[in-house]
Amino acid sequence: MKNLFLTILFSLIFCRVATAANGEKMTHYLFAYFTNNTTEGQQVCYAVSDDGVNFTPLNEGRPVIASDTIAASGGVRDPHLLRGNDGWFYQVLTDMDMSLGKWTNRGIILLRSRDLVSWEHHAVHFPARYPSKPYARANAVWAPQTIYDPAVGKLMIYFSLHSEKNGPYPQDAVYYAYATRDFSDLEGDPQPLFTYPHPTIDTDIVQDETGLYHLFFNTWGGPDGLQRRQYTFRDLHNQQSWTLLPGHMQPNSLPSEGSTAYQLFDGRWMLSYDCFKDGVYQFCTTCDWQHFTLVHETKTEGVFTPRHGSIIQITNSEYQVLLNVFGKK
Repeated sequence: MKNLFLTILFSLIFCRVATAANGEKMTHYLFAYFTNNTTEGQQVCYAVSDDGVNFTPLNEGRPVIASDTIAASGGVRDPHLLRGNDGWFYQVLTDMDMSLGKWTNRGIILLRSRDLVSWEHHAVHFPARYPSKPYARANAVWAPQTIYDPAVGKLMIYFSLHSEKNGPYPQDAVYYAYATRDFSDLEGDPQPLFTYPHPTIDTDIVQDETGLYHLFFNTWGGPDGLQRRQYTFRDLHNQQSWTLLPGHMQPNSLPSEGSTAYQLFDGRWMLSYDCFKDGVYQFCTTCDWQHFTLVHETKTEGVFTPRHGSIIQITNSEYQVLLNVFGKK
């Protein structure tokens, strides 16, 4: 009863009609994901939904972007979508083919599009981008994501770095760099975003209606195991002001990775993540950002086998374009 009351109260306070930059109302949700660790499965796929929970694959579950046309490795993982306020959609990807080995990921892919169909793409290969610098020794540049940083008026891309044990990043740590204005490269050298006693990957940052940031991340080792934790803060670059919330940000103890937080049309927020060892994708709602209720679980089987992806709201016009180009399963 208490959770129901909080849900209703939250909706009454925060419910608003979401619109695109052109004023068009949001009507559907788009899920970008990859499907498995094979070369064929490490490509971008799409699924759509009208409720933000039950998704239907587009293009009969086949890729909508061919990895071998954009990636140095021939494979991509962990697609993250961002709707810009400038009419562009932005997407970043891990440039990686797991069949080549776990520690063979040397860079990321930057893409932008006006219609979610045709994408400009640029590969940022760290050994070439940062010769003779520590970043060139990274053997994993994992799970990049993008957020707008209002303090500098730029898009900030954040990702985890790892290297061999005697290298500069002996355990996964989260770094960031700003994207160039045309989203074709990174500006300057990556900088640490935050520190944590144990390895940290798969960071997801969203900002709620009050301006408060919520940062979800995966960690393992020590007392945490493979679990998800959360910081809240108002300053992206002052970790001393951040609050680490107690406990794990999921209603059970299943190992998971690749969270994505997104707002529903009724004002509530949803947190979804990939329980890759158990073959399910879980969807949880929250009314207070501290308690999460499991509302749906999708088995990753058949045509729809999502792995670590992201979800955004789209308009009916954008939805129709995707249907016209790709169709449903």
